[in-house]
Amino acid sequence: MKKVLAQCKKELAQFIRDRLTVALAFILPFLSLMLFGYGVRLEIKHIPLVVQNFDSGLMSYELVDRFYNNEQYDAHKWSGSHPLEDALDKGLAKAGLIIPPDFSRKLRQGHTAYVQVFVDATDVNNARVMKNSVIGTINGFLQDNKLVANNLPIKADIRLWFNPGRRESLYVVPGALVVVLWIFPSLLAALAMVREKESGTILQVYASSITAAEFLFGKILAYMIIAVAMAVFLILCANLFFNTWFVGDPTPYLIGLVLFLFSALGFGTLIGTRMNTQSAAVQAVATGGFTTALLLSGYLYPIRNIVYPLSMLTGLIPARWFVQLSRDSFVRGGGWIYDWYLPLFLAIGAAFFFHLAHKNMSKMQLKT
Repeated sequence: MKKVLAQCKKELAQFIRDRLTVALAFILPFLSLMLFGYGVRLEIKHIPLVVQNFDSGLMSYELVDRFYNNEQYDAHKWSGSHPLEDALDKGLAKAGLIIPPDFSRKLRQGHTAYVQVFVDATDVNNARVMKNSVIGTINGFLQDNKLVANNLPIKADIRLWFNPGRRESLYVVPGALVVVLWIFPSLLAALAMVREKESGTILQVYASSITAAEFLFGKILAYMIIAVAMAVFLILCANLFFNTWFVGDPTPYLIGLVLFLFSALGFGTLIGTRMNTQSAAVQAVATGGFTTALLLSGYLYPIRNIVYPLSMLTGLIPARWFVQLSRDSFVRGGGWIYDWYLPLFLAIGAAFFFHLAHKNMSKMQLKT
């Protein structure tokens, strides 16, 4: 144990002396959290919409106002002989609405009135959102003007749970914490391990009586202290800037956080035992860590949307389980009853990465 603590103290002393590493541990994670929190939006709003209204009736103007008087659509100024086609072809607008001359008259007479809607479907997901929004806006217009029967056979009474205000930051930020807390601790651990090789101090480790397990535990313990401080700092920043905090019992998250950080440090140490230069270590962490945590963890889109065979790999990524635990802790508050298995998977991941790092470190010692 003395050797582990001595290695831990050495790593902490080197960390404090290196200002660039301190910035990598706190400033860059903070900027990344701000970028994710303010920049990532999964719900499209303020869609530029072109409207050509050939009807002079009051109902046509009321329909146009219904489209523009919300955050979903913004008016786009048009001109020329073919304004709608030009706006869509040039990408200046994402949707277009054409109201024919007889729109109001047909509605007053009780006949079916038609409108034509064009949607830019280059982005399939946004096109689906725009299509559903157009349908919902027109249905609301019909109900408010009593153009459809009020005594429908089924009427849904919808209540939004957990996030009634539909704050998107409440969904984005807990996942962003996971991505940031995976990439930066693993990067710190990988760079610390590679620096031992580049400076030649790793040879002193090989020549000493310290075992591979003691060396790795001491290094991981030091960066575990730094990673926990980083996590506390980012959680407080998330509360300050995005008003996110724990819902219900926070102990599943706190235990899972420690295991998740150990997994990240184990992954970074594993990369450090395999790479010989800092640039190679950064590329390996970015490719193997950041990319998978961002795309295969369920942060940007649900796991069920990931196609086979990549969907089989998501179970091997600790970020996948911690994203689920983080969102439950900050949004839903299920507690141990629903989240008991998530720390277990995180513990398996931590043990797996440490085992591989220890195996590589032992081989390196044997070679010398």
